[in-house]
Amino acid sequence: MQPDLPIFQQHQLALTARVRDPSQAPCPDGVPEQRMQVYAELLYNGMEGHLATNFPVLRHITPDPHWHRLVRDFFRQHTCRTGLFTRIGLEFIAYLAHEREARPDDRPFMPELAHYEYTELAVAISDDPATAHYDPNGDLLTGCPVVAPAVRNLTYRYPVHRISPDYLPTEPPAQPTHLVVYRDRLDQVHFLEINAVTQHLLTTLQAEPQLTGQDLLEKIATLLRPHDPAPVLQAGTALLADLRERNILLGAILPG
Repeated sequence: MQPDLPIFQQHQLALTARVRDPSQAPCPDGVPEQRMQVYAELLYNGMEGHLATNFPVLRHITPDPHWHRLVRDFFRQHTCRTGLFTRIGLEFIAYLAHEREARPDDRPFMPELAHYEYTELAVAISDDPATAHYDPNGDLLTGCPVVAPAVRNLTYRYPVHRISPDYLPTEPPAQPTHLVVYRDRLDQVHFLEINAVTQHLLTTLQAEPQLTGQDLLEKIATLLRPHDPAPVLQAGTALLADLRERNILLGAILPG
């Protein structure tokens, strides 16, 4: 307690300390223990239910005692910078990545799985910024392909999209997992496992939107250094068309 603070603020701090950690923090003076317990349980249950909804796979694979220790530790230790329920998941991810010291019974893929699960929500609720005028049927080779703003291009050490009670890896595989999470034209969220070349293609398009599809594929062919670049260009052309069909690419803009 900070004695230099006004009495009402001291009382507020005592109240929130008790809510965060009922097992250690004393009940504030003048507050009946039973009422304090109801209030503390109400807030904890609200937070626990919200996290379980945001991270359903993580909740499903985590035994009850471990899950509640995890949520209680987040509730006690982390200072949220937002009151928006849709962003509490981001606070939980920050806690896992930067504040939580790994416990022996933690799943090694837990931070990555949580990030992946929240990304699905983020893509679902994202309010896409205005995109420069594009032709949805524009030529993806002579034009500049436009990546949909909601698309998330991700790389993980673990194949997080496969995690389930039947698949709980303890070591990361030799190769990383590349995923793109996107919304289709009916606003349904999907994920697509991609290879490193496709990831590089999308990353380059997002970083250099002025590139035409032809320029992009020629850059990739130069990077791969094939004996004959023609198959790379042919496969890349088909890939661009498939990405547009999935709504990962919206269309094309004329260069210049």
